[in-house]
Amino acid sequence: MAFQQGLSGLASSSKAIDVTSNNIANSSTVGFKAASAQFADVFASALSGASTGLQVGIGGTVNAVRQAFTQGNLATSNNPLDLAINGNGFFRMERTDGSIAYTRNGQFDIDRNGFIVSPIGDRLSGFPVATQQGGVTIFAGQPSALRIDNSNIPPRATQGATGVTIAANLDSRDINPQFMDPPGTSPFDPTADPIPVNSYNATTSLTVYDSLGNPFALTLYFVRNPGASATDPQPREWTVWASLDGDEPTNVGELEFNSNGTIDDPTTGRLNFARAGLASGADDLDFDIDLSRVTQFGSAFAVTNLGQNGYTTGQITGLVTTRDGIVQGRYSNGETRDIGRIALANFTSPNGLISLGNNLWAESPESGQPIVGAPGTGVLGVLSSGTVEESNVDLTQELVQLIIQQRNYQANAQSIRTQ
Repeated sequence: MAFQQGLSGLASSSKAIDVTSNNIANSSTVGFKAASAQFADVFASALSGASTGLQVGIGGTVNAVRQAFTQGNLATSNNPLDLAINGNGFFRMERTDGSIAYTRNGQFDIDRNGFIVSPIGDRLSGFPVATQQGGVTIFAGQPSALRIDNSNIPPRATQGATGVTIAANLDSRDINPQFMDPPGTSPFDPTADPIPVNSYNATTSLTVYDSLGNPFALTLYFVRNPGASATDPQPREWTVWASLDGDEPTNVGELEFNSNGTIDDPTTGRLNFARAGLASGADDLDFDIDLSRVTQFGSAFAVTNLGQNGYTTGQITGLVTTRDGIVQGRYSNGETRDIGRIALANFTSPNGLISLGNNLWAESPESGQPIVGAPGTGVLGVLSSGTVEESNVDLTQELVQLIIQQRNYQANAQSIRTQ
């Protein structure tokens, strides 16, 4: 019987060496999870029963090969589409044959059709954008293959109550131009070409856009309203004029400040600008100029912020993935758009997954059904962009295991020789 026991020991040690060798071979494989052989003893069964004190085992066997789904180290890469999962979960992949597989290997690229794919062409799953309103993105509830749309995003006209926003300070020491020394032009003459620099107190300009994405230069002129004379107390009122691409300025309203140099009611600091019949054939321009953050303090005129909500068309120039899995496109017009959200899957028993090779696993009855969700939700880990998860193989430990299994193999061979 020792011959049979020795042979089983040889077989078990040989399989353990195979497992260790496979770990060593994949020590540089991204997303690889080290495995270990688990041994069990073998006893012969007897129909008539056996005395416990007389039972002798007939050898050993490998009853399972278990993978350790522990976290691997994260290493940076030069590919912004490389992703690493920090925590639980697997990337959900749609294979070329239509089946679903799972992986920890986050080395991705974009194919000619715009899909995010693995090196063997499997498509990364995610939740596509359902709606985008008011800067809030709603993602679809069912995962599908993520696709990057390379078409231009449409332009947006400058529009609405926050079409143009300006924060600035108008000098409270300024007087109406007619009381300047030497006197300026007053009242402000919008028909003059060019506008005399001594006919206003301050000016600033910015670019706005029509519905076709055409840019226009919007210039604002600020004129301190006159008092009775240069020495009389000046009213805390300013008239604002606006010009589009150098055309004749129009009076868009007045600003009135309180004794603290601020505007009490923000609605009074919102002036409307409209322009119809644009030569570009675009829709009429109609937006508010929000000047509610303009102050009148005793310091020189200064603009601290200029903003507007329009933009021209743009082409995608790059991709960024957030830690919660949102894939964002960066566009040539400075805009950022959410394209989709990567899906992760987790299993009750990851060791029940079936290994398919190519760093892929498949669902099985032993693993349980996948729990699919977005990164950072539930027990799912978060993503690191521009990094990959290295193999969790400990080379030192594996080399020690080789020595141990070699010793076991030689010992079992010696028992056969003795028999």
